Amino acid sequence: QVQLVESGGGLVQAGGSLRLSCAASGRTFSSDAMGWFRQAPGKEREFVAVTTWSSGSVYYADYADSVKGRVTIFRNNAENTVYLQMNSLKPEDTAVYYCAAGSIYRRPDYYSDYHRYDYWGQGTQVTVSS
Repeated sequence: QVQLVESGGGLVQAGGSLRLSCAASGRTFSSDAMGWFRQAPGKEREFVAVTTWSSGSVYYADYADSVKGRVTIFRNNAENTVYLQMNSLKPEDTAVYYCAAGSIYRRPDYYSDYHRYDYWGQGTQVTVSS
């Protein structure tokens, strides 16, 4: 049974940092796209970041414009875990953050589309106070 379990959310002041973790089990995801999405109350789920396999041991990363420069996504395939390091947090970053995995290969137009992902975690709440 495939599971994605997020952790690391919490309450932080504006300007602070958080590191989210997503531990995968049930199979390895080293060749899959691993993404982070978020959803604020009353809003649609939106893309945050993705890491995808490119070739050999090289992985590609992409970010939403709203977080670019403040957020870094990285993965540890040996631990089957993907991380989201978030710095300079803003109140508008407040949302439930979801980890997702999908068999998306070399389709940049798919990475930000949450419908393309096959597996989802339960989400972790991030609250940024002003």
